[in-house]
Amino acid sequence: MKRVAIGLRMHSGWGVLVAISGDADSAEIMDRRRIVVTDPKVPGANQPYHYAENVGLPEAENYLANCAAVSERLAVAALSEVVRELARREGRIVGAAILLASGRPLPSLSKILASHALIHAAEGEFFRQAVRKACECLKISATAVAERQLDERAKAAFGSATSRVQRRVSTLGSSIGPPWTKDHKAAAIAALTTLGQVSESWK
Repeated sequence: MKRVAIGLRMHSGWGVLVAISGDADSAEIMDRRRIVVTDPKVPGANQPYHYAENVGLPEAENYLANCAAVSERLAVAALSEVVRELARREGRIVGAAILLASGRPLPSLSKILASHALIHAAEGEFFRQAVRKACECLKISATAVAERQLDERAKAAFGSATSRVQRRVSTLGSSIGPPWTKDHKAAAIAALTTLGQVSESWK
């Protein structure tokens, strides 16, 4: 069975998932997809903190808790589908990398709702938390990777071959066609470093 790692880069209500197997010398894209973790029937679901900003604090807490439960359920469903598809192709997820923005701790809800910048930060964390919880539910070991540290993480994994690996990842999308955006490339690098299988020829 092939060992596979997944990389996830989340946005407001959706995210990019890339599943990688092999090592730096023979990386293979096992899956690439957009996952949706909000229900369009829920008002404001794609920007829950923006919506919560306009209601009272107790209602905001209940609303965010309900949105979180829905997003976690949808994230579990999306990742479960990936697990099934990989199993069909004889792949098994051995780890996940969830890309972070700043990674700074958030203050209380009242302080978040009083700051537009914090509202945006909280929403980013909200959807990353949904996929993190989904990984826990599915017994997938998940690692948080700050985007600003992705190059450093790659250098630790690939050493002097880092730039070659990054160039290779940049062209991996040609084998499966578009889209192969910055999101996909970052998720792929994060997943590949998670595998921790660097061949001797790349060291």
